[in-house]
Amino acid sequence: MEDRADKLLGMDFDRDEIIGLTEHHHDFYSRFLKNERDVIVWFPPSYLSSFKYYPVIYMHDGQNLFNPHTSFIGYDWKVDETATKLIKSGKMEEAIIVGIYNTKNRLNEYNFFHPEGKAYANFIIKELKPFIDENYRTIQSKDNTAVIGSSMGGLISFQLAWNFPNVFGKCGAMSSSFWVDDRKIFKEVENDPKPKKDLKIYIDCGSAETELIEDTKKMIELLHGFGYREGREIKSRIEEGAVHSEVDWAKRLNIPFTFLFEKNEIYF
Repeated sequence: MEDRADKLLGMDFDRDEIIGLTEHHHDFYSRFLKNERDVIVWFPPSYLSSFKYYPVIYMHDGQNLFNPHTSFIGYDWKVDETATKLIKSGKMEEAIIVGIYNTKNRLNEYNFFHPEGKAYANFIIKELKPFIDENYRTIQSKDNTAVIGSSMGGLISFQLAWNFPNVFGKCGAMSSSFWVDDRKIFKEVENDPKPKKDLKIYIDCGSAETELIEDTKKMIELLHGFGYREGREIKSRIEEGAVHSEVDWAKRLNIPFTFLFEKNEIYF
């Protein structure tokens, strides 16, 4: 494998407002979706100075993650600041973070019950993940592959892990839109013949998200009932006073990061 990091030092990067090194892949084409989108790859602090292989976190709404200038409300998730702080303090394992930009078809793509949602899953699993694994030093196993998002991004993150637990062993579902398609997700979970999967799930909601909070509590209750142990296979949280916004997701992003990727050095 030719590691793209061999060329990183000689390339130009968007450093403005971003802590750490990133590489952009512009107009990444998907044959499944028949469209293009940008993909941003964030490297953990030791990437260029080590021979380590790293877990990978795939995150939706990529333009909202790292840079306030690309975020649609002018405030980003501060993924780079949060990950850097947690890694340097020894609270989070180093990981590559892949931000997948959304498109005008976001609502359909972020719903696995929709044909475009199934195509989006194929895009990540059969196109994007192989590209990332081929070009960077990644640990490819499910236990080292996570998917995280909020709102519709939280829904598709949960759906990806639930339907493809052999690919995504960890997921963060923040302020998830479980109401989609008349709350069909609950029927899927309730009727799953093997609902106790080998997954690590973070799920949350803000107490001020009145349209989402009851569905979030219901999903947490369901998962607890299937044997997902709080603090082990699942971590759930109702954030007091939090609303549906990048500001609040940024404030508590440290919780899923540390739950899903507790410090664990891996060398190859």
